[in-house]
Amino acid sequence: MGHPKDFRSSDKSVRAARFRNTKRAGERSEAAFLYKAAELGFGVAKPWGDSERYDFIVDNGRRLLRVQVKATDCLRAQAYETRATYTVGKGRAVYSRRDIDFLVAHVVPLDVWYVLPIEACAPAPMLRFYPHREAKQMRLEKYKEAWVLMRENPRAAKTALRSVQGRL
Repeated sequence: MGHPKDFRSSDKSVRAARFRNTKRAGERSEAAFLYKAAELGFGVAKPWGDSERYDFIVDNGRRLLRVQVKATDCLRAQAYETRATYTVGKGRAVYSRRDIDFLVAHVVPLDVWYVLPIEACAPAPMLRFYPHREAKQMRLEKYKEAWVLMRENPRAAKTALRSVQGRL
């Protein structure tokens, strides 16, 4: 049997390999979303199977919302990236209002959440997040930790978003 230090280094490489697996990273972010949403007082349900285009159904007390969770864990060109797309056969399609109400992106290394109404994903399905930068506010930064958008009715959500934007 090897030295305990040897075990730790191999254990570290196993953890690193596991972290690079996007399916496992997504599953961990889904578990984190479930915890976070429940902690914030939302009712949360997971659809049976893997056939829906959304990962969760969130009950805000007024209505049910379809939520897709995306995980991102590495910087590319100074941004954490994910796409507002899903697989169709051998191609990709962009999420629309018919598919989901919200896309919630989890920046894993910083444990930061972006709560995006599906309309915010429409102009460009490549989503870039900059939670580590303070200087310049990018297009999606107004949605950082914007859980209030899922809490309100649509009209109140627009008012809440303007309030969030006013703080930027």
